[in-house]
Amino acid sequence: MSEINDKRDDVFTVERPWGAFQNFATNQNVTVKVITVAPGSRLSLQKHAQRAEMWQVLDDAPVDITVDDRTWQATRGELVWIPLGAVHRMGNSGSATARVLEVGFGHFDEDDIERLEDDYSRS
Repeated sequence: MSEINDKRDDVFTVERPWGAFQNFATNQNVTVKVITVAPGSRLSLQKHAQRAEMWQVLDDAPVDITVDDRTWQATRGELVWIPLGAVHRMGNSGSATARVLEVGFGHFDEDDIERLEDDYSRS
């Protein structure tokens, strides 16, 4: 698979008389999900060989983000790029539910998840 470049620069907003819309991907092989993370929970530390991901935080609850060697709290509206093969995780150390829009670029397959650490003992 060819390298998938950072897609954050391709995201744009179009104003309309009724408001606006934000465009995340056009005519690409993508999978779109909304991930809900309960307070005090986190996903596995993982990486993928077949897809890159872009996340956008949807709620006011900050989301704990790790991408390779960088860790921070992303806030509502922030776009996060996870390159193909990058080690990543999201979590919620807050007290309210957090939702994240995920756009996966490339081939989506749950078997493509390589878990490096997991709070739920999944392999």
